[in-house]
Amino acid sequence: MGVAINGAIEQGLLFAFLALGVYFTFRILNFPDMTADGSFALGGALAAKLIIGGWNPVTATLAAMVVGAAAGAFTGLLTTKGKINGLLAGILTMNALYSINLRIMEKANLPLLREDTFYTMIQSLHIPGIGVISGEAIIFLVIVLLVKLIMDWFLHTDLGLDIRATGDNSKMIRSFGANTDRTTIIGLALSNAMIAMSGAFIAQYQGFADVGMGIGMIVIGLASVIVGEVLFGSRSIFRASLAVIGGSIVYRLVIAVALRAGFNPSDLKIITALIVIIALTLPNVAKGIWKKSSKAAKGGKLDA
Repeated sequence: MGVAINGAIEQGLLFAFLALGVYFTFRILNFPDMTADGSFALGGALAAKLIIGGWNPVTATLAAMVVGAAAGAFTGLLTTKGKINGLLAGILTMNALYSINLRIMEKANLPLLREDTFYTMIQSLHIPGIGVISGEAIIFLVIVLLVKLIMDWFLHTDLGLDIRATGDNSKMIRSFGANTDRTTIIGLALSNAMIAMSGAFIAQYQGFADVGMGIGMIVIGLASVIVGEVLFGSRSIFRASLAVIGGSIVYRLVIAVALRAGFNPSDLKIITALIVIIALTLPNVAKGIWKKSSKAAKGGKLDA
C-alpha cells in the first residue's frame, strides 16, 4: 500500500503543474481554454523526441514549455485578433495539435525506457525519503512549490495584476487603457507552458509519450482545482495555488484507492466525473442544511 501511496503522491505532484495551468486560465484569466489536452501531449511528445535525439532532459523539458507557450499564444491570437469564440479557439488549437504531435513523434508512441530522463536523473541521486514519501517525490515537491511561488509573485506584478483584472472585468480594465488582447495572449501562453511542462514530466515519469496522452487532461486539471478549493479554500492567490497542488495530490490518492478497491482503469473517467460532481455539489448541500438548521433553531427560540 505504501508503494501505491508514494506513486500517487509523485503523480499528483507532476500533474500539479497541469492543475496550476488550468487554474491560471479558468480562475485567474476567466478563460475557458480547451488547449490543455493538446499542449499536454505536445509537451510530452517534444520532450520525448528531443531526449531520444540526445538532448539533456532538463533542456528538453524547457523546450517543451516554450512550444506549449506558443500553443497557448496561438489560441490567444485566434480569440483576440481573429475574434473567434474562446472556447472554439481552444478546441481548434487542440485539434491542430493532435496532427502536430504525430508529426513530431512520427508515430503514435515513443518509448523512453532506455533513455536518461529527468526521473532517472533524480533517481541516481539516491535522495532518502520520509516514510512512504520517496526522495523523488521530495524533489518534485520542491520544483512544484518553486513554480507556485514564481506564479504567485508574477500575479502581484503590474502585468500580473493586469491579467487578473482582465479576468475580473475586461471592459473596466480596457477603459483604463490596458491592452486586454496582450494580457489574454500572455496569460494563455504562461498557462500552457505549465501544462506542457506537466506533459513533459509525465512522459519521462511513465517512460513513454503517446499521442493520446492528453485526452481528458482538462477535466483532470479542473477536478484538481475544484477539489483543492473545496478542501483547502481559495481566499488568496497564495492559498488558492497551494490548494490546487493539494487538490492534485488528493485526486491522485482517490484514484489510487479506487484502483486498489477493484475498479478497472477504464472506470477512471466516471470516477473523475463523480469526484467533480461531489466537490461541486457538497458545499451547496452543506450550506443548505446549515441554513435550514439555523432557521429551525431561531424558530425554536421564538416559540420558547
